[in-house]
Amino acid sequence: MVPPLRDLLATARVVALPLATRFRGIDVREALLCEGPQGWTEFSPFPEYDDAEASSWLAAAIDFGWRTPPASLRDSIPVNATVPATAAGAVPGVLARYDGCRTAKVKTAAPGQTLADDIARVRAVREVLGPEGRVRIDANGGWNVDEAERAIHALAAFDLEYVEQPCAHVAELADVRRRVRHLGIPIAADESVRKADDPLAVARAGAADLLVIKAQPLGGLHRALTIVAQAGMPAVVSSALDTSVGLAMGVALAAALPQLDHDCGLGTASLFTADVTADPLTPRAGALPVTRVAPDPARLDALAVDDDRREWWLDRLARCHALLTH
Repeated sequence: MVPPLRDLLATARVVALPLATRFRGIDVREALLCEGPQGWTEFSPFPEYDDAEASSWLAAAIDFGWRTPPASLRDSIPVNATVPATAAGAVPGVLARYDGCRTAKVKTAAPGQTLADDIARVRAVREVLGPEGRVRIDANGGWNVDEAERAIHALAAFDLEYVEQPCAHVAELADVRRRVRHLGIPIAADESVRKADDPLAVARAGAADLLVIKAQPLGGLHRALTIVAQAGMPAVVSSALDTSVGLAMGVALAAALPQLDHDCGLGTASLFTADVTADPLTPRAGALPVTRVAPDPARLDALAVDDDRREWWLDRLARCHALLTH
């Protein structure tokens, strides 16, 4: 059931959260928050996404705010640190923001950077975490098959937990997985699941060892759980650079998964210098509690966007709502 648009607009607040380090090419993250019968929820597709893709994010916001959530199977979720495509020298400062995290996801294959930059960054992470820490890398589909094979061989010396989305397409993932199987490094699929018309294509093609799932892009908790069940593969829950309200949605998804073998990428509130609550969902002893988040009115006011950006988001909300109801 999709609630009337007026119900979404009644409590809608649009905020802009500043980032401590440039991430995903942005310095500020915008999001629309609103309150449903189940509590506060978030609609925050990135600005470049079209309405068709963004409507899945609205379906997720409605699912979390208006529908009874799935049962939680655990009361806390272990999480990883996230290291942007920053200079190696900045790595210790980034990791210091993640209390007690013993796993780090390192961004690689960033535009304008080289494999040497990736190697230096991953080496710096390994030095901070030590031999017992877990290091995973995320190329966001930035390599072709040959580049991915070369990079994975070069980075294998740092004892990688897995490689996330080395290439953009499912067939390429399958090829890379075949080429590096002898290294014993698993391949994870992210964009090939959340941005695909058919999120199960990865599983059918044998293109990955595990799925990286995100609640908002997949249309909400219930749909994401169905996808994982149908895929029959281990899953890691990650954030879409959400506010703490949106992170609570990801935490609820992780808490409901029957199997959770990996630390989740839900510690990204540590990337912000301000959040919508005085008690943001940042890692403590390497984990997040399973809880909902209600924003503080004063912080909503302090982080509010200007009138033009507010109207842009409200118009987008209305267009996506129309797609869900027609």
